[in-house]
Amino acid sequence: MTLSVITICFNNLGELKETCASVDMQTKLPTEHWIVDGSNNDEIKKWLESQTQPNYRKWICERDNGIADAFNKGIERCTGTITQLLNSGDTFFDKTVLAQVIDFFQQDDSLMWCHGKLHMLRGGLWVNIGKPFEKGKLYRGMRGTLHPTMFVKRILYQKYGLFDLNLKMAMDYDFLCRIANEKNGFIDYPLVRFDPHGISSEKYLDAMYESYAAYRKYYGNSLPQRVWAIRQTCLYYLLESKFGKWLFKLKVKMGMENT
Repeated sequence: MTLSVITICFNNLGELKETCASVDMQTKLPTEHWIVDGSNNDEIKKWLESQTQPNYRKWICERDNGIADAFNKGIERCTGTITQLLNSGDTFFDKTVLAQVIDFFQQDDSLMWCHGKLHMLRGGLWVNIGKPFEKGKLYRGMRGTLHPTMFVKRILYQKYGLFDLNLKMAMDYDFLCRIANEKNGFIDYPLVRFDPHGISSEKYLDAMYESYAAYRKYYGNSLPQRVWAIRQTCLYYLLESKFGKWLFKLKVKMGMENT
């Protein structure tokens, strides 16, 4: 079974190096690692061309029309049975991740996509977030299904289409809405360490509201979704406060960081 990792980047060579290092240390290496560089300078291109890269690393350096377009460029070029989108700055949690994922798919040929836990900064603490996908709770957004940990059979992009170019941030959730009925599985282990740099409250809320619009596109208006949106907005601002961070630390101590 073959696996393609796709990394998009923009003017962040330092973060890209960290991501590449985490790919190269895997006990089971990918079939290919596509780097899609949309930078407005040639720093990343020069590094890729001047350094000895592994045979599986390939790249394209040209301007794109946003995150969705960059994702699509990688997907259109990859050949692996399984695809994964590992953004520059994000890293695999340890050297066993790809071996675990390939073994997971090999145990069930009918499995179409899987995901796992994400090691991320929340409320000032590093925690492992993620739980099995529940379609009935899809209106809550990508709360328990974290896109960096998703490994998707490439055939699903052929069946449901690529990422929506009209979306600025929630293109991953929009795609999840489309593949929600496909057989999936959960790996109860942290697969990716998420880079928190560049995430502002404004971007977070914009992504959240864009996600809710995507849900309504496929599933119609939902009162539970509206209530959930109010809850999440209040909760986000609470976690930004000192009191909220204290409450979250207490929650982690109680083993409730995934609730």
